[in-house]
Amino acid sequence: MNIDYIDLLRRALTSRGFETAPGLTDAQLEEIEHDFGFRFPPDLRMLLESYVPVGENFPDWRTRNQELIEWLDWPAEGIAFDVEENGFWLDAWGPRPDDMDDAVEEARRQVALAPILIPVYSHRYLPSRPCETGNPVFSVHQRDIILYGADLGWYFYEELSAPRPDWPVAAPRRIDFWSDLLDR
Repeated sequence: MNIDYIDLLRRALTSRGFETAPGLTDAQLEEIEHDFGFRFPPDLRMLLESYVPVGENFPDWRTRNQELIEWLDWPAEGIAFDVEENGFWLDAWGPRPDDMDDAVEEARRQVALAPILIPVYSHRYLPSRPCETGNPVFSVHQRDIILYGADLGWYFYEELSAPRPDWPVAAPRRIDFWSDLLDR
């Protein structure tokens, strides 16, 4: 993603009724990263430095309210719910504990080892690692993980009818843990 595309994206978003606010400063971005224990990948960081999409389905990075904290915890909560209520378990986690509390705790531990998913829009997330441009965007609802864009630009094109990126769509990068849940 480049600055030209970010400008095109802003025009497209505002023409479709989405609002934008002034971008975040380096200090604000670093404070968010420190508070939540992740780094914004360069493409999302560039977007948030330029402007911040705002509204009901966009994360409010300025207030860091309880809703944002819940949004960040949504993927782990969903996995824990499926472990407890739907018998979900990955073989890679080893034998499932007999005690449900232990099983849920182990699932949460496994999710905590995975790249943090950063909310982009609604229940669409961009992995924090690797901290590189080009991470895929996932739709996350419990263990139902769906690829929604090979990268951030292609996601906005596919989901929000933003301009088509001027770079070729690449094969989605594999993301530890989260890619394993695709099509499960």
